[in-house]
Amino acid sequence: MREQKTEFQAAGKDASLFISDAPGRPLVVVNEFEGDGSGIAEAMKQTGCKDCSLLVVRGIDWEKDMAPWECPAVFPGEPPFSGGADAYLKKLLDEILPEALRVLPSRPSSVCIAGYSLAGLFSLYAMYRTDRFSRCESCSGSMWFPGFTEYAESHPMERTPERLYFSLGDREPRTRNPLMQTVGEKTEELVRYYRGQGIDTAFEWNPGNHFRDPEIRLAKGIAALVSDF
Repeated sequence: MREQKTEFQAAGKDASLFISDAPGRPLVVVNEFEGDGSGIAEAMKQTGCKDCSLLVVRGIDWEKDMAPWECPAVFPGEPPFSGGADAYLKKLLDEILPEALRVLPSRPSSVCIAGYSLAGLFSLYAMYRTDRFSRCESCSGSMWFPGFTEYAESHPMERTPERLYFSLGDREPRTRNPLMQTVGEKTEELVRYYRGQGIDTAFEWNPGNHFRDPEIRLAKGIAALVSDF
């Protein structure tokens, strides 16, 4: 499972593609802050995740590529969010994903998107901007991002997702930052909203803060996304 790994570059980003041995298995796209995805792939094996291919894109300009719109920095000394998600999503769809599909030996039955932290926010935002992804994981997603819940509840997704998966660490809302303190209530609000829309929506609390076991948490969510393929 995911034993074959290949590297490529597209749209100025580095990418690792872990290729399923079986034809037609789903492809999960992950935008990663750092690392080549090997830790995620290994965690997927440990969690008993069903066979699938994994595309990990790195070299992300975090505060730009993953932010849906401009927002001031949340901590002193950090850069502001410059709102480049739409431009990056276009590169992902037009250049990076097609290259991955070219490399895969067979076309995947489904393409899902997953991400951690701000990339978890981007994953959910992408569902509103393209119909390319069938399922989405937002792991410790930055649902505190100003205006996002209002946007999510007032705009239609490009396609009704087959499944949504959310998770948070149970200590994440216990932060001194008043904006980030809202992450739990904002995530739970969105979970209720999507369930009210009849969407298959899972939500899980994990032990620890935002930085505990990110690869394992991502792997658990990916396993949930592809469990019935």
